[in-house]
Amino acid sequence: MQSSRMNDPKLLLILLFFWPVIVQSQTLQTINENQNLVQFSGITITADSLNPVPYTRIFDKTSRRGTTSDASGYFSFVAHINDTILFTALGFKAASFIIPDTITKQRYSLIQLMTSDTLTLTAAYIFPWPTLEEFKRAFIETKIPDDDIEIARKNLLAADIRMKAENYPMDATMNYNNFIENQTSKLYYFGQQQPFQIFNPFAWAKFIKAWKEGKFKSQEERLK
Repeated sequence: MQSSRMNDPKLLLILLFFWPVIVQSQTLQTINENQNLVQFSGITITADSLNPVPYTRIFDKTSRRGTTSDASGYFSFVAHINDTILFTALGFKAASFIIPDTITKQRYSLIQLMTSDTLTLTAAYIFPWPTLEEFKRAFIETKIPDDDIEIARKNLLAADIRMKAENYPMDATMNYNNFIENQTSKLYYFGQQQPFQIFNPFAWAKFIKAWKEGKFKSQEERLK
């Protein structure tokens, strides 16, 4: 059937008659589409401080194509006249632009201002303890650091101990305990270097007492 239709002289005559019209219409359509092409370029910046908005998504809603701006906010792609361009970026409100049909050149530049969009998020509470039981245990076992009053009290207590060591001589019990500690220390550290006694309160008491009695004066000062 199809071969018989193709061999029909009337059908061939009709195709030959309308073929130039079809070709011409397609050619005109191609020319019109090429004339409507526009190299659409521009930059996206903030509306308040005029800083570039990098990596903005530019989408052509008409042709379903688009691009993304670079780190400086610059973009460029091919579009058509009367196309609707949509601009979206994280933290900014969406903006749209329609390429006007009054342009006379195949290039169009745009400075697109992007307005900041404030997002209000629900409050999030973060705790270092996964369960209530661990929170209770940490609350009970946590050591609270000393405040200014407690630090001052400890300093006064240490000063009071030093003052008592300076004003009151050691009794027999203190001397005995000091002697036993020195002997034990010598036996414990036998054959090795003994630790310094700079933090020994008895050693400090002996030093302060000897200093008050003038035992550290030179012989010349004693003769005077």
